[in-house]
Amino acid sequence: MERINLTSDLNLSRLVYGMWRIGDDADTSVSHVQAKIESCLSQGITTMDQADIYGGYEAEEIMGKAMRGTGLRDQIEIVTKCDIVAPAGRYAEARVKYYDTSRAHIIASVEHSLRLMETDRIDVLLIHRPDPFMDAAETGAALDEVVASGKVRAVGVSNFKLHDWTLLQSNMSTPLVTNQIELSLLANSGFTSGDVAYLQERKIAPMAWSPLAGGSLFSQENSALLDALKVIGAAQGVDETAVAVAWLLAHPAKIMPVMGTNSLARIAKISDAAKVEMDRQTWFELYTTALGNEVP
Repeated sequence: MERINLTSDLNLSRLVYGMWRIGDDADTSVSHVQAKIESCLSQGITTMDQADIYGGYEAEEIMGKAMRGTGLRDQIEIVTKCDIVAPAGRYAEARVKYYDTSRAHIIASVEHSLRLMETDRIDVLLIHRPDPFMDAAETGAALDEVVASGKVRAVGVSNFKLHDWTLLQSNMSTPLVTNQIELSLLANSGFTSGDVAYLQERKIAPMAWSPLAGGSLFSQENSALLDALKVIGAAQGVDETAVAVAWLLAHPAKIMPVMGTNSLARIAKISDAAKVEMDRQTWFELYTTALGNEVP
């Protein structure tokens, strides 16, 4: 499995396992969660994507219990996120859903995540959503602080636009290492809006959430695209999911797709995407099918 360097001493697997729905699984037992992680490891997928809010603020704890006493923690990199406060879990009494990028919240979130995941370090901490009420100087200083403490190895953001990124980075001494944004064949505007370009300019690899467009790729509404994916997949001995993810992998921005599924059978096939060969014309065939028209 290809590795992506974020810092001189930290790299992630090119394909990432997303734990957004881990708390929604009918089986959240220690053995079942361990089986998911071990299936990823067998494919060279070592990076696990979390967030404090996932599973109603319970997903990190589910993962932590599965790692307890196993040695799994030392085989993986953990990406997690903070700043979304929703009326659920430990924030059940919140009057409204909001974002909190204050120092107090970031420090508390790191401590919660470390405790729930039963670890002494977070490999990458992301600010989950741009905060329109952000004090960039306070937020930047807090992110520098958690890295300096050794509790967080690197920091980044999620869903940020260029102006959000530059505002925060201008108030930090620690470099931001990634931006996790929505990218897929159907959510393709990032390739022309500048979202991907500004990261490429800085030689920063983006992470891509919902690389299968939340399953919309496989709906009847997108039957032409699905048929095209199936044709390419059949020719290369993989399914349409692998081809859709390979479309992201083929891009020179070194995109890291975050693959979220609770099915052990599907987890076992995540790495099939890395087997797909995709030339420029094939990439554009899929792109224009997704757009519904040829490029100008």
